[in-house]
Amino acid sequence: MTTASSSAASRPDPALFDYLLRLGDDSLILAQRLSEWCGHAPMIEVDLSMSNVALDLVGQAMLFLDYAGQVEGKGRDGDKLAFHRDALRFRNCLLVEQPNGDFGQTMARQYLFSTWQRLLFQGLVKSTDAQIAGIAAKALKEIEYHADWSAEWVVRLGDGTPESRERMINGFAWMWRFVDELFQVDEIDAAVAKAGIGPARDSLRSDFDAALKSTFEAATLPLTPLPAAVLGGRKGHHSEHLGHILAEMQHLPRSYPGAVW
Repeated sequence: MTTASSSAASRPDPALFDYLLRLGDDSLILAQRLSEWCGHAPMIEVDLSMSNVALDLVGQAMLFLDYAGQVEGKGRDGDKLAFHRDALRFRNCLLVEQPNGDFGQTMARQYLFSTWQRLLFQGLVKSTDAQIAGIAAKALKEIEYHADWSAEWVVRLGDGTPESRERMINGFAWMWRFVDELFQVDEIDAAVAKAGIGPARDSLRSDFDAALKSTFEAATLPLTPLPAAVLGGRKGHHSEHLGHILAEMQHLPRSYPGAVW
């Protein structure tokens, strides 16, 4: 067992590498999805807000993927990991790769992810890994805004017109099946939790459910039982949507190997 940082006495490096990919890939893929709204959002202020959220997520992804490359020790940096892996090697959760749909569906996805991410990063700031703790501390300020901003839109649309309410309900109906994966604990999560690198994902569930209940009450939206969970993203088993995302995102670096800005 080796160490990637002096901040922890010991560390399961293969587990740490995979864990960093999960953190970076979540942010990277959601950023790519949000960027699809640029120039198409319902209002210019919303267009700018979504672009800024996407940029925040790209920043998170760069930091985590660069660190993952350091841990791996094979000369790959964040760019190589972002643009030169195929879908089977991505470790993002299935939620972030789901289609934008309409604005209600996008807000449903953003709210679920950011509410969960806020709880996760509140745990990561206490990480025994100083580099992860530092990234999380910086990113948490951004994530607090993402979570509050998306919650405000859920309330605004849910408690708005009959059409906005229906779109919000339909948006969540698409996303519900991907929620349980956020809290699934496998051998990677167990290893990093044991080392104090990150919180146990299942420990976040009660606070997530409480936040969800509060927001839905304010939005006068019905909370329905979750459908059967769809899993697999953390193991590289993705929906067809990720392949389309990567085809666009990776087009330039794959078409022009070695190109730099």
